[in-house]
Amino acid sequence: MFAVVEIGGHQYKVAENDVIFVDRQANEADDKLTFDRVLLVNTGKKVEVGTPVVGNASVEATVVRNLKADKIIVFKKKRRKGYQKRNGHRQHLTEIKIEKITA
Repeated sequence: MFAVVEIGGHQYKVAENDVIFVDRQANEADDKLTFDRVLLVNTGKKVEVGTPVVGNASVEATVVRNLKADKIIVFKKKRRKGYQKRNGHRQHLTEIKIEKITA
């Protein structure tokens, strides 16, 4: 059984006991989260596609930890103009574990 759920404007394909990284949530470790924007549910026998969401479907998850992603180097350059700019960026993430999918 899997589902496609929208979390923070992004769509994720999740199954039970999956661990995924999403944009920072305002919760601490071991907090419970419920996502009700479920776009698709596949039970193995039947596929339900929402218009735009599946009614009475939800995904329950637990926050594992909050962390920062690896550093990404942003380098800008204009050819023959002597312009170079170097910046770094680390995205704030939340690691969550999918506990249960209800349809």
